[in-house]
Amino acid sequence: MKSAIAEFFGLYAQEIVFLHVFSAVIWVGGMIAIRLAVHPKLQSLEDPKIKLGRILAITGGFFNIVLPLIVLILLSAMLMEVGLGFRSAAFDQNRHGMYLSPIVHLKEMIWFLMALNFLWMYYKRRRAQKLFDENNLPEAKKNVESISKIFLPINIGLGILALWLGITLRGL
Repeated sequence: MKSAIAEFFGLYAQEIVFLHVFSAVIWVGGMIAIRLAVHPKLQSLEDPKIKLGRILAITGGFFNIVLPLIVLILLSAMLMEVGLGFRSAAFDQNRHGMYLSPIVHLKEMIWFLMALNFLWMYYKRRRAQKLFDENNLPEAKKNVESISKIFLPINIGLGILALWLGITLRGL
């Protein structure tokens, strides 16, 4: 199986790396855009029901876009690990003398934590939508607030770190 994956990666390495980086940039960049550009503008809306409805619509659309990208990140990461030999070479160094395997495993852990955090945000958003639909605005708002104040900033920070580690792995 390992040799088949390595062979597949050898044939499509550029495409796999592109899909991995593209998906990560869309996910992390989208979170930054929502938190730093969209969210502050939504705060200027005065009607709480309209504000909450827009927040739920925007986050719902964004979550539906990034969900398949997260799966793609995880799949492409596994293909790259096997295809580039990170699984079998625990102490390989890049051209700057940095040990690669610990960086790969740290990146794995970060993307995994981000995925778990995303699933929690997805759950909180769906719960908020249900509460919103039941006209329970205070509870819906509490669910949404934790996303923007806690979970989204955590994923932004982790995502930036993972992107930095990806550049480190490429030896740039």
